[in-house]
Amino acid sequence: MVSVNTEATKLITECMMKNLDRINCKAIKWSNGATCIDCGVEVAGGLEAGLYMTSVCLGNLARLWITNDNYDGVIFPTIHVATSHATVATLGSQFAGWSMKLEKYYALGSGPARANSRVEKDLYAKINYADDVDTAAIVIEGDKIPPEAIADLIAEKCGIETKNVYVLVAPTNSVAGSVQISGRIVEVGIHKLFHEEYDVKNVFSGSGAAPIAPVHPKSVKAMGRTNDSTIYAGTVNLTVCGGLGDNPQEIVNSLPSDSSKDYGRPFYDIFKEAEFDFYKIDAGMFAPAMISVTDAESGKTYTAGKLNLNILKQSFGV
Repeated sequence: MVSVNTEATKLITECMMKNLDRINCKAIKWSNGATCIDCGVEVAGGLEAGLYMTSVCLGNLARLWITNDNYDGVIFPTIHVATSHATVATLGSQFAGWSMKLEKYYALGSGPARANSRVEKDLYAKINYADDVDTAAIVIEGDKIPPEAIADLIAEKCGIETKNVYVLVAPTNSVAGSVQISGRIVEVGIHKLFHEEYDVKNVFSGSGAAPIAPVHPKSVKAMGRTNDSTIYAGTVNLTVCGGLGDNPQEIVNSLPSDSSKDYGRPFYDIFKEAEFDFYKIDAGMFAPAMISVTDAESGKTYTAGKLNLNILKQSFGV
């Protein structure tokens, strides 16, 4: 099987590391030998840094590009994602599923290192994927450079030498951070399908697009905007083999964000009402605005959801 860590670390060492000044990033060589690449904490970062972060998150198994699109009279950049390794690239790599704790430091890890460590045993068993190579790359969404001991933790869990660990970091309220969050659009769709207990090993092709939220000086406001990008304007198309069961339209109807009881307001307002506790928010909200699923066996396509550009513009401060 394709190795998400091999592909991602190749992208880091052969592309990012050779173009740090051009993409406004900085490499930090830690005393334990690991490498941290700052994509927006103490440096400017930007759109291209965000594209690299997204590619690394996806195990370098997707094609990405940015366009300027018209959202009801307002222009915002939009990230497009296309992958032929849909489940492995998203749930197997990109999903922010590794809860890393180190003394007072806490972070959610995204990216290929998850497939090496497989600390999320149940998920990797269900998607039937594992990576077993001597390098590991992880992406952290954070306001500060992580402590270098985080690389020791990653190396230990992955069973590799610390010098072969690569950590990418950017804040939510940075351009690169905003890009890589919107770049999760396909993953959001597949994860919702996974949440509905569909066998996502059947998903072999995926594409999606979402506006890149404008930055905000307050992290919690930026977090609200980045969620609204997918919830109210993100679109996904998946192709599956193996069918969609006896009621395919019913399954697809459960996938978009408007199926959630919390749908209909900017995410920040919902989050504030929930006392800034994610667990008090209906998990069904974390989904694309619209989704289409094509059954390769029947040739039929099923669609559900809608765009809500009024709420998107309200969230984005237009």
